[in-house]
Amino acid sequence: MSDTPQTTGGQALVDGLIKNGIKDLFLIPGIQLDWAVDALRQRSDEVRLFIPRHEQTTTYMADGYYRATGRIGAAMVVPGPGALNAGAALATAYASNSKVLFVTGQIHSSGIGKGCGLLHEIKDQSGFVRGLTKWHHMVTSPSDIRVALDNAFRELGRGRPRPVGIEIPHDYLSASTAIDPQAPESDQSQKGLSAEDLVQIQKAAALLDEASFPVIYVGGGIFASAAHAELQRLAEKIGAPVVMSDNGRGAISDNHPLAMNALAGRAVFEHADVVLVVGSRFADVLTPTPSWPAGKVRYIHVNIDEADLGPPRSPEVSLVADALPALRELAERVKANVRLSNDRAALVKRWAQGQIDLVEPQASYVRAIRKAMPEDGIFVNELTQVGYLARIAFPVDAPRTYIGPGYQGTLGYGFPVALGAAVGAAGRRVVSVTGDGGFGWNMQELATAQRYRLPVTLIVFNDGYYGNVRAIQKREFGAEVGVDLANPDFELLARAFGVAFQAVGSPSQLEAAVREANTHLGPVLIEAKVGVMPSPWHLLRLQPMKGMSAPQAPANPLGETPR
Repeated sequence: MSDTPQTTGGQALVDGLIKNGIKDLFLIPGIQLDWAVDALRQRSDEVRLFIPRHEQTTTYMADGYYRATGRIGAAMVVPGPGALNAGAALATAYASNSKVLFVTGQIHSSGIGKGCGLLHEIKDQSGFVRGLTKWHHMVTSPSDIRVALDNAFRELGRGRPRPVGIEIPHDYLSASTAIDPQAPESDQSQKGLSAEDLVQIQKAAALLDEASFPVIYVGGGIFASAAHAELQRLAEKIGAPVVMSDNGRGAISDNHPLAMNALAGRAVFEHADVVLVVGSRFADVLTPTPSWPAGKVRYIHVNIDEADLGPPRSPEVSLVADALPALRELAERVKANVRLSNDRAALVKRWAQGQIDLVEPQASYVRAIRKAMPEDGIFVNELTQVGYLARIAFPVDAPRTYIGPGYQGTLGYGFPVALGAAVGAAGRRVVSVTGDGGFGWNMQELATAQRYRLPVTLIVFNDGYYGNVRAIQKREFGAEVGVDLANPDFELLARAFGVAFQAVGSPSQLEAAVREANTHLGPVLIEAKVGVMPSPWHLLRLQPMKGMSAPQAPANPLGETPR
């Protein structure tokens, strides 16, 4: 008889989670997870459980947890409808480069793929999970649980950060298996740069040295490698503005003279002759074409995902590498040569702010929120009229303090993501803005916010409609359909969940309400009643300035383009 200690599959799962560093887990229990949930009960002093009111929120919270902290977010749900409910948030995490461990139960191992009609069975659950993750594994035996888990964490630590998925048949969770007392080995696969990488970096340095007006464009990939200091050092050494995508906000502080939002980016891109793209697909949000047309501009792309370097992009230099060593080496090799002075950069930033200030009342609401938030607060943006302008108007001072929807654009994601961010941020205030339409997706999570006393200030801009959809319908077709909402009384809703509430009707009132919310220990719901707002979309997409407004765009603050 073997002397190897025995355990249940559920205990092996929990042991693996803990030994791989998971301290917080977002889950909704169910019959296929019973043996795992009981194992979690046995080790409740080592891993905290957060139980929301919808499976969708488990993965949203895991996403927000990662984006606020850089630590892996973990979610667990039952199979079938549980996994399907979690899918929208998993897609958002995939689009936003989030390290999320997704564990879902499965039906009895003997019934998989046979269409027996077992509880929670769906056809090809594996295909569904595989499509929303970068790596997926179906556990094949009780002893495979721990191996699969260690492999999942290994995959989370390499390459482009995206979710991974594990499916576990429920009979394996209750079965006995040998326990591995050893801690998993850390993955050491990503080490520095190869000789070929250094050749490409030398080519990139030469291009930047030759440039008369280099521009750096940075996306969300910068956060996975925490290369913020290296980015700033390179930008300062060559005097290049740093244009940040929505996902890249906070890569360097907006207080830095060279920090540019996408609107300011339009002005500097008009003059650019070399563009360094770091950690971004550099694609338009509605078409697969690059954000800026080719021509005399020469491109350098640095991305850990080779797929984001190919057509329709045509970079002169491509480097498949982690941003941290790549930018560090590049900063060493380029020559110091300041092209854009702080005074000229300030001119561009004032020009962009002037355009933003014309979009009212959104600009005033954004200013009010920023002024009232704590300096270390985290802002979670949503798909609503104030949120759209906030993509370029909200000042971001530090990494991981601004969270956007990524290219998935999942309406209603913001509030549940903010809850996960609040768990990870350990007491820091999180401010979430949403419209009344998007809030309807997850208003039940007021229960979760109150149950765990999460410091989330939720601002609901209430106009009674799916506002952006309504505006597009009226502009394009002169009519509207399916956009009016039957909203609850938000004060009564907050009271029903025991959540503090305030109603406001102006930016100044909102500023006061947000300041007061900072003094609460738990959640606060603020309803801001608004009407029809002007569209900010002419300012948001990184495109040539001729597309900014009709009939003529404002003059470039740096003068006419040299091309």
